[in-house]
Amino acid sequence: MPSVVGLLEQHELAARRRVDGLREEADRIQAELAAAELEWREWVIARRRVDTVLAPDRGDRAGMEVTPDGQDADTQSAPRDAVKPKSQVPVWREGLAWSVLSVDYQRILQALADRHRLHQGPLTCQELATLFGLDAVPAKVEALRSKAKRLVARGWLAEQQPGRFTLAQSVAGQGGAS
Repeated sequence: MPSVVGLLEQHELAARRRVDGLREEADRIQAELAAAELEWREWVIARRRVDTVLAPDRGDRAGMEVTPDGQDADTQSAPRDAVKPKSQVPVWREGLAWSVLSVDYQRILQALADRHRLHQGPLTCQELATLFGLDAVPAKVEALRSKAKRLVARGWLAEQQPGRFTLAQSVAGQGGAS
């Protein structure tokens, strides 16, 4: 008969394997979601362009922008690029201004843009905390890491080495904050 400790270890190992499998699946789904969202946005842009070219009343329709949710931009009450408190980080796309991000995210991008401009390497979150004048305590560093990881997931930053962040090449090629 197996010992109680042995049974607990077996259950723990099975649970760990399940957690690892689910994390891998979640990462795969997150990547698939990002790719599908990018494809969707490309189709929205293509449809807008075709609408503009084929619209019989070109004068009325050509200047009107249709947003991805199908509403005309003129009917929306707030501009699309307005900064909202606690707003989510949008997926980076060509021409998207840094102003769509909250101030905290903009500070991270600006610090890394300065490093890029000076041909310096990536920064860790602890270095970012120090650069921003924050105490490099775990809570502050982890808050910065969470923001940096979110920027990586949305295409604003790159993390070529674990824990070391730099501007994504496409963002760096944009020439700074637009």
